[in-house]
Amino acid sequence: MTISKRIYSIYRLLYKKYGPQGWWPGDSPLECVLGAILTQNTSWQNAAKAINNLKKSDLVSIDKLNLLTTNELAQLVRSSGYFNQKAVKIKNFLTFLYENYEGKLEKMFDEDMYLLRDKLLSIKGIGPETADCIILYGGNKPIFVIDTYTYRVLSRHGLVPEQTSYNEMQELFMDSLNLDPGIFNEYHALLVKVGKERCKKQKPICAGCPLEDDPHTV
Repeated sequence: MTISKRIYSIYRLLYKKYGPQGWWPGDSPLECVLGAILTQNTSWQNAAKAINNLKKSDLVSIDKLNLLTTNELAQLVRSSGYFNQKAVKIKNFLTFLYENYEGKLEKMFDEDMYLLRDKLLSIKGIGPETADCIILYGGNKPIFVIDTYTYRVLSRHGLVPEQTSYNEMQELFMDSLNLDPGIFNEYHALLVKVGKERCKKQKPICAGCPLEDDPHTV
């Protein structure tokens, strides 16, 4: 079986076992963008609490967030952890949005996907995973998000060598699958699911794993 076929086979096995995951939680593109930043180094549950806090204060608005001081914003997103740093990152993103797209997300997402990615990566505090989450979940554009769970599954199943870059893993998925944001969304969520439940960092639980029959090395 070719690597591309195995990539698709893994998706089908995970989907059959776990079903649709309903990612990325968020009622608007802006919530998805905020979530991409707030979920850095924490669980989605903690990021969601911070977003809900902003919603309760009626502050999920680009203009309203822009009027807050960094300290005010930091207090509102305390539940996400590293809240001072994340407040700065959100403010950096808002500055970028106003300077490049008149403060309009829809205008930003009209940008060529790869050009937008390069621009997002120029923002201090926005790395490849965050940038790609913004593009995939906020903009509904077909770019694959790589995280530690993705790397763990790929490496343990012998699909990538130990020293593999983010971009190399991303290209593997994007070359193997249809460029469909819905599939990319679902696949990313499924890899997180199996990573948390089965492909654990210290000791994987392979017996009964939906990927048990896939050739792999641990």
